[in-house]
Amino acid sequence: MKFGLLRVLALAAVGLFPAMSQADDIVDTAVGAGQFKTLAAALKAANLVGTLKGSGPFTVFAPTDEAFAKLPPETITELLKPENRKQLTDILTYHVVAGKVQAKDVIKLRGAVAVNGQRIDVQFGDDGVKVDGAKVVTTDILCDNGVIHVIDSVILPSSKTIPETAKAAGTFETLLAAANAAGLAEVLGSAGPFTVFAPTDEAFAKLPAGTVETLLKPENKDKLADILKYHVVAGRVYSEKVLDSKAIKTLQGAPAAISLRDGMPRIQDAKILKTDIDASNGVIHVIDSVILPPPKGADARQRLEDAVAKGAPLFNAGHHSECASLYRSTMNELMSTSLSDSMKTHMSRVISKADQTHCNTEKAWVLRRGIDQMYTQLASQE
Repeated sequence: MKFGLLRVLALAAVGLFPAMSQADDIVDTAVGAGQFKTLAAALKAANLVGTLKGSGPFTVFAPTDEAFAKLPPETITELLKPENRKQLTDILTYHVVAGKVQAKDVIKLRGAVAVNGQRIDVQFGDDGVKVDGAKVVTTDILCDNGVIHVIDSVILPSSKTIPETAKAAGTFETLLAAANAAGLAEVLGSAGPFTVFAPTDEAFAKLPAGTVETLLKPENKDKLADILKYHVVAGRVYSEKVLDSKAIKTLQGAPAAISLRDGMPRIQDAKILKTDIDASNGVIHVIDSVILPPPKGADARQRLEDAVAKGAPLFNAGHHSECASLYRSTMNELMSTSLSDSMKTHMSRVISKADQTHCNTEKAWVLRRGIDQMYTQLASQE
């Protein structure tokens, strides 16, 4: 099928553009073709001419004048007004991809990240290539700072924020209510960008009866925020990068495991049902279950267990100094974690007392007693 598609793309490249030297930049090439007057005017209004005459390289999916004519006439008039420059810039940069992506590369892609940060979906078949539904009618117009592919429609980036996109979908009412209750709706509507693994209403319904109602109570605001932050990652992380990761760090602070089980991508135990839903300030991946962060202190308890498991044999073998050093370094490392201030004060006191003890045997026991007290306190918090 690839051979047939490449042939279609190659044939499409004939006829629209006059013969030009590859020494022309993207802007001069487009202007010389005579088919992109509206695009040229838009680039000028958005102050992007200088950028696309720069060294690049860029790949431009260029709508013809006929493509722009498909939009309502008042749309173009409004976009060209100075007060709408940002919106116009967002639209135009959605047609630009960094780097030189030729037809032979396009057919290998599911999508391409545009300069505005959002993802352009790529679909291909025997009848050619489409980007966000716009048909690519001419390919591989080579320029000295990139390549142009001509498309028959203007493609539009998402103008809705993550909360607005979720609301429009109609299947995330519980998530939105939780975000409001946790004071996170405004954050998720800010510039970001963020990646949200969004549980559907059905996902929340899987939780034990009364769980959601309890979490929505004002006194549980912090706990709810902690859970929701475990579903959010800083930046735009599209599906390919997610699946290439073994774990992904969340805004909550703890990592969430990524795996492929039974043919389904998962984050923790939740199935990832749908990916790469663009929003103006990020991307949404839909999941079928609510994922819960590890209990606070769980990682610290594990590290304490590991320290004792290594330290006890050292102590029993008479290596009291090495045992004390191991216990002390473990506490020092835990000082930089998110443990409570009272726990850090406890560690500081234990370390100080151990440092004032000259006998290595006693020093090891001081530190061990401190570790045991920490472990008991952490266990009681869960």
